[in-house]
Amino acid sequence: MSGGIVVVGLGPGNPDQMTPEARDALAEASDFFGYAPYLDRLELAPGQRRHASDNREELSRAGAALEMAASGRSVAVVSGGDAGVFAMAAAVCEAIETGPAAWREVEFRVVPGVTAMLAVAARTGAPLGHDCCAMSLSDNLKPWDLIEARLRAAAGAGFVLAFYNPVSRARPWQLGRAFEILREILPAATPVIFGRAAGRPDERMTITTLREARSDQADMATCVIVGSPETRVIARGGRPPLVYSPRSAGRRTR
Repeated sequence: MSGGIVVVGLGPGNPDQMTPEARDALAEASDFFGYAPYLDRLELAPGQRRHASDNREELSRAGAALEMAASGRSVAVVSGGDAGVFAMAAAVCEAIETGPAAWREVEFRVVPGVTAMLAVAARTGAPLGHDCCAMSLSDNLKPWDLIEARLRAAAGAGFVLAFYNPVSRARPWQLGRAFEILREILPAATPVIFGRAAGRPDERMTITTLREARSDQADMATCVIVGSPETRVIARGGRPPLVYSPRSAGRRTR
């Protein structure tokens, strides 16, 4: 008899931003698979077991989780943010498609979570108030030429852009190159938000312009939001500014 597998988005890191549905799903699981820092967020009950793996082992992690679920265990695969946004839900689906036929019989569901761009947007106003596009700048799973082509198309179409995986020790140059491309397309005064660790004790929100934005302002805990030509910044004296993208496109709000 097959067990079940649920892929759970834990949210951006603040426990208050984990959904009740996610908490219920975690309480029902017997085994947990995920990147070790995400598993470290969980308080497991007696009898629940964790199976940690490296961040670059998504497909092997998905396969091990499905194998255990097919044996009759109740398995949770966890991701930070939302499990369907550059995270484990797609990896589990890919493993189901390419794996043994028995894996297709395993009960499968995905529990959504608050993804990083939503958490950063909420902390800074409403920069995603109009059409927006999420992109990963990692070229580990797709070529940089494709990333650059998509970046040019999205910026040229007037989307607000949210960058995931902007930089890492192994990929130090991609964000700087992305800014170079955007400066060819967008106004220099376009707002840029560096949202690091949204909702966590070490949170840091930096609002600057495309002209002034630097790649060393980001790390892997940062989601970078680049506004559209319509995106506005509201100065508020001694309070943090608000960044928002008007719901009406093609004209500026007075």
